[in-house]
Amino acid sequence: MHFRNISLYSLAFILTLSSCSGKKEEKTVYENTKFSKNNKNSVHLTEKQIQSVGLTTTAIQNRNMQKLIRLNGKAEIAPSHISSVSSIMGGHIKSINVINGSHFNKGQVLAVVEDPQFIQLQQDYLVTKAQLEAARLNFNRQKELNTSKASSDKTMQTAQADYSTLNATLKGLEEKLRIIGINAKGLSTGNIRSKINIYAPFTGFVSKILVNNGQYINPADTLFELINPAGLLLELKIFENDMNDVKAGQEILVYNNQNPEIKFNAKIVSVVPSIENRGSATAIAKLSSVNTELVKGMYVNAEVNISSRYTQGLPNEAVVSFENKNYVFEDLGKFNYKMIPIVTGISDDQFTEILKADFLKDKKIVQKGAYSLLMMLKNKAE
Repeated sequence: MHFRNISLYSLAFILTLSSCSGKKEEKTVYENTKFSKNNKNSVHLTEKQIQSVGLTTTAIQNRNMQKLIRLNGKAEIAPSHISSVSSIMGGHIKSINVINGSHFNKGQVLAVVEDPQFIQLQQDYLVTKAQLEAARLNFNRQKELNTSKASSDKTMQTAQADYSTLNATLKGLEEKLRIIGINAKGLSTGNIRSKINIYAPFTGFVSKILVNNGQYINPADTLFELINPAGLLLELKIFENDMNDVKAGQEILVYNNQNPEIKFNAKIVSVVPSIENRGSATAIAKLSSVNTELVKGMYVNAEVNISSRYTQGLPNEAVVSFENKNYVFEDLGKFNYKMIPIVTGISDDQFTEILKADFLKDKKIVQKGAYSLLMMLKNKAE
């Protein structure tokens, strides 16, 4: 609800207006006098008092209304989208090309690692490749000789085994080179290198840098913690009385406190079926598209439009609340106003639904100034 709640003990409103009669100036003041039983919910104003309050009236209206639920929570990253990056092989950190919080693109070089074992691995590959070619030629020759029985079956089988062994070794070395970022197909004795690059596996942000230049790292050491923004999730709190209205699959609008006018589309993907100690449950939502405006740990707000129906309602400022009950003021004419209890339904940014509102048909209802009338009425009743 957008209308105001007040306490009986905090109401102290004195409306003073000046009226002139000839040369004499007179002040009209509402005093704390008890209402009689017949007019305890009515108040009378003078014309100048009405002008001072700026009172306006409205009438019950038919309109399409949606129930709007507001949620709040925090942006988090799904564990599946937080990655720890390490080097496949140990070595010394030669350079680091990012800083904490920096954005990177998939395939970008994050760091460079140097070690003699990279040279050895490339050398082993090239030597094995040459040996494999020799073994292939020998195996083919032995097959031809064995066909004419110029060589024994055992000699041919040995040549075949040597070729198969070297072929398997070469495939293994080629795969090792691939995972450290070296293209074996283009490797030659002229481009052997001692350094390897650590590449970004996706586009995202650097969360942590856990190494420094010159440091020796082992394969088990984590170099970076990276965040993939595609895994951003929104953990939103649902109050217990809204639990039945919020469901997985609903579209919502999300915004942060810094830019409340900029709203993003999201969808509720799950609702945790339990109530926490503070009387709230948790809904998990996911943005419809990757957005860098919302980051891990940021507090967010969300709006959920639950239902739409054609109903009767009044502007929010026409409805006042007192001691957990809702009221409106009817304009009776001749500057008399009567407080009427009502039952409210859904509300949005502008209107509040009035249930069983037929009794308000054709009545003039105070819009601007309803809160002032409530204070005046309760002040007189004290």
